[in-house]
Amino acid sequence: MADDPYHLRTLESIDDFTRVLDVLAAAFGEDFPAEDLATTRSVFEPRRSHVIEHDDDGMVAHAAAYTREVTVPGGVIPAAHVTLVGVRPTHRRRGLLTRLMAHQLRDVREHGEPVAMLWASEGRIYQRFGYGIAALRHIIPGADKREIRLNRSSTPEAGRLRDASPEQVRKDLQQVYERVRPERPGWSSRDENWWSRLLDDSPSRRQGYTSRRALLFEGPARVDGYALWRRKGDWAETGPKGEVNVAEVVAATPEAYLALWEFLFSVDLARTVRYPFAAPDEPLRYLVNEPRALGDRVADSLWVRLVDVPAALSTRRFAAPVDVVIDVTDALLPDNAGRWRLTGDATGAACTPTTDAADLACDVADLGAVYLGGTGLGALAAAGRVRELRPGAVAAVAPRFGWHRAPSALDIF
Repeated sequence: MADDPYHLRTLESIDDFTRVLDVLAAAFGEDFPAEDLATTRSVFEPRRSHVIEHDDDGMVAHAAAYTREVTVPGGVIPAAHVTLVGVRPTHRRRGLLTRLMAHQLRDVREHGEPVAMLWASEGRIYQRFGYGIAALRHIIPGADKREIRLNRSSTPEAGRLRDASPEQVRKDLQQVYERVRPERPGWSSRDENWWSRLLDDSPSRRQGYTSRRALLFEGPARVDGYALWRRKGDWAETGPKGEVNVAEVVAATPEAYLALWEFLFSVDLARTVRYPFAAPDEPLRYLVNEPRALGDRVADSLWVRLVDVPAALSTRRFAAPVDVVIDVTDALLPDNAGRWRLTGDATGAACTPTTDAADLACDVADLGAVYLGGTGLGALAAAGRVRELRPGAVAAVAPRFGWHRAPSALDIF
């Protein structure tokens, strides 16, 4: 038998960054504008990037992760943010992706990260490796603001709105985001490099819109909220038909949230408002007088994979006391397989191996799906993915995995 011409290794130097991009350009069928590469390069971590090289063709496959934290119900934990995964079209169907993903999961576990998460180019790919849909996003594609009015239930709190260039108020943006992030499952940490990447406003990123603006709500003591947005002008025979495109709205108080959206729905010469990253429980839906006019549609966002089952389940909190034995299967990480007793509440949790009879049985992907509190255990049971081994176990346990805020995500990595 001929020697295997494919060799897996971990990168050691940023010097390989250009070769990685060449693989990804081939895999995704798109070029990367040169002006966008500086901020992408700044967050690239060579020692978390794994490649497969061919004896004759060089680098043909790649998978990486970013070292970040994520908010989970009741806490903030380290999480591998999996990214930049691709195989050259000429080397597909040879098991290269499976080799890479299995190797990466072992590496994530060695890094002490109990979970991995990603945005899936195609969900069918990552279910094979134990990832489950853990968060959804609501895309508001272009709400007609003439059909919508925001309802006030009280007198507005003293404060004012301020317009600025995002870089001018970067510290204010960071301060608000860090105030809100610990309460929002699915939100990721952002160091200085990630803020630079987020705020990068090179022309290739604008897609016909204006440069990005920051709208701040200044409360009595400090900045309590912000919106990042752009606009696009357009005209019809009947008059203006411009668009407001909102990247994110982060507010520490209801007053700030309402004031920001009131402005965004009142921009002159604009007829529609687009917001592609609304949360499943987005408060805007309960502020407008006609929710159907938002026209939102649902898409998946974060897919989560438990890499270390006991560590992952013991680091999140539970809406009500839970005591359950779960029989878990995991084809790629055998240490996760077996029966685990999970006990916990809103103050703490523990997950330990046990020989007791199981109440529920599921694959590790289903634990990933319920992990952030957004996917219902009952829905998975109805789909036949979670099996009830003790009558009544699903009804007793399902509410415990929920949380008071639905998981969401503001930035694609």
